[in-house]
Amino acid sequence: MSHDLLPLPDYGGGSLADVLPAVLRGLDVPVDGDDPGGMSLDVSPRTCLLLVDGLGMSALRSEPERAPFLTSLLDGPGSRPITSVFPTTTPIALTSLGAGLPPGRHGVVGLLLRLPDGRLANTLAIPGQVDFHALQPHPTAFERAADAGVAVTRVGPQAFDGQGLTEAGLRGGRYAGAESVGERVAAAAAGARRGHRSLTYVYYGELDATGHRRGRDSEAWRQELTHVDRLAEQLAGALPAGSTLLVTADHGMVDLAPEQRWDVPSTPDLDAGVLVVAGDPRAVHVHARPGAATDVLAAWRTVLGDSFWVFSRDEAVASGLYGPEVDDRVAPLVGDVVAVARGRGSVADARVAPPGLLDLVGMHGSVTADELVVPLLVHSTG
Repeated sequence: MSHDLLPLPDYGGGSLADVLPAVLRGLDVPVDGDDPGGMSLDVSPRTCLLLVDGLGMSALRSEPERAPFLTSLLDGPGSRPITSVFPTTTPIALTSLGAGLPPGRHGVVGLLLRLPDGRLANTLAIPGQVDFHALQPHPTAFERAADAGVAVTRVGPQAFDGQGLTEAGLRGGRYAGAESVGERVAAAAAGARRGHRSLTYVYYGELDATGHRRGRDSEAWRQELTHVDRLAEQLAGALPAGSTLLVTADHGMVDLAPEQRWDVPSTPDLDAGVLVVAGDPRAVHVHARPGAATDVLAAWRTVLGDSFWVFSRDEAVASGLYGPEVDDRVAPLVGDVVAVARGRGSVADARVAPPGLLDLVGMHGSVTADELVVPLLVHSTG
């Protein structure tokens, strides 16, 4: 199947996976397998990274009155659009950010992941019996920085400390639990003042949550964007003089058309020969029953038509969606069939989907520009 019209993440120099390796280089921290042609960032010895869940570049550009501080940085020195990774979903993107690797290397390749033992794991809530270090065995950028003497502080909700996604892709350094905006700004400012070199990471998820519930095109989302803008401005003002503030996102978002939502159990041609549906509603992994992969591929192509790119596993891997390399241990985690939304459709299996997933208005996971392209904004404090 042709990949000619398939947008791909800009792995190797312009993706979310390249951001922290560039920061480490700026902090004089060695990066294994470093590519001198990778992303370059001019950062100070005190660098803070704010990750806004769900902030796509097109959405930010369209709302300058709601986000005057962030939009003022769009054309500033060092700022640029970058891509997320595939799928454009939080656990995959944040693991790519933290590990500094494409999904084909780190192994978190879907929201729902069929593990080698056959279990289906929700990577936003990885069960405690899963070995996080086996799931994602590579050292993270935060671990590398801490080992090199950089004071690393990760700021986010207390409930995330030591939990699945944090341990799999974002481990390393000190975790500062902080719930409110004020607590996060204060914790980040304190972290930035630690040591002679510091790397501080701040996570903010409410914009994504609002978009899921109300839609990216809702007034609620726009109001939440104003809070994000104020958070970024407060953070810039609270950091010590001479710091670098970076602002980026894990993905953007689109509002789905209800008439283009397929449910596998109620669509017999999509269900035939299927063992389990994993991945994301807009980046679906279909694991087929033994001997059924060819028939499943043909059926999904017929039913979904031009609404999705539908690939075999080999085609999806060869396309570069998961990066230039897909490790042998990672390839079986990819479905026998991979379906990637072209427009505003989704496919899910109500039998295994996490509660509430099928009712969400705003979604992401595919490689449309609204989902794939995110900002990387740079601000230097005076």
